[in-house]
Amino acid sequence: AVVSTQSRSRYFFLFSKYSRMFATRGLASSAMSCARSISHVTIIGGGLMGSGITQVAAQTGHKVTLVDLDQKILDQSTARISKSLARVAKKKFGDDAEGAKSFVESTMGAISTATDACSVVKDTDLVIEAIVENMAVKHRLFKELDSVAPQDVIFTSNTSSLSISEIAEVTSRKDKFGGLHFFNPVPVMKLLEVVKTENISAETLSALTAFGKKLGKVTIECTDTPGFIVNRLLVPNIAEAVKMLERGVASAPDIDTAMKLGAGHPMGPLQLADYVGLDTCLFILEGWSQKYPDVEIFQVPEMLKRLVAEGKLGNKSGEGFYKH
Repeated sequence: AVVSTQSRSRYFFLFSKYSRMFATRGLASSAMSCARSISHVTIIGGGLMGSGITQVAAQTGHKVTLVDLDQKILDQSTARISKSLARVAKKKFGDDAEGAKSFVESTMGAISTATDACSVVKDTDLVIEAIVENMAVKHRLFKELDSVAPQDVIFTSNTSSLSISEIAEVTSRKDKFGGLHFFNPVPVMKLLEVVKTENISAETLSALTAFGKKLGKVTIECTDTPGFIVNRLLVPNIAEAVKMLERGVASAPDIDTAMKLGAGHPMGPLQLADYVGLDTCLFILEGWSQKYPDVEIFQVPEMLKRLVAEGKLGNKSGEGFYKH
């Protein structure tokens, strides 16, 4: 067959167009696969979440610096990590005492502590903030860190209820700012929510997802919405259970039994509220209701307010919806 000059020109135009398109895609894929490797992690906040994240990061071959203003808290955190690692080692190595000892020592050897975050972030790849759920406090921290950390350092927050985008507002690295929402207890819970803002770069998102998988977590991505996925579904469910109890629809045991046997939940919503902490549930709902006053499912039950005011916070205080 004879190909006309016009057809030949059209063929070369289309070939050139699609070659460029696939080349661009190839470069994008290459950029994603070459996302920055994270080896040194700085975790700020020596509480249960911070120490748990520190443990799993050190266990998986990362160099970790745990930061807290209070040296006493850091000492308590490292003692907690050491005890937790001993349990992991016993389960992992059984009667192999030398293997267990080596595992604990090598993991603890990867962990250092500091009371000055600014001096540490000058030589780190990733910052994970796990401090108090207060926007003003987080803003002060990240504004200070942003002024001293190299521009390629990735910042993240472990917040469970605050907006990642709003936390990132005070920094100059919005493309390198995301959310890493771990679940308590961190060494046991497999899920990690990787929260993406409108400004996060593909490379940062890829690096955070790869980091999560290296920790042995199942990673899921979600946009920066109140409560992300788990808490957005969970906390309103708890609030509705409290409202049912308030209205006298059913008793606390019957509400919980209904959800365990009728919906297959391992724990009822009121039992879960006691486990999480009624003060924590109240804090989350109050924050959401203040920011989104017209969203009915974010409204705070009066019973929840009253129990917290009475110091009945759940498991940690010995009484909440149940006595413990």
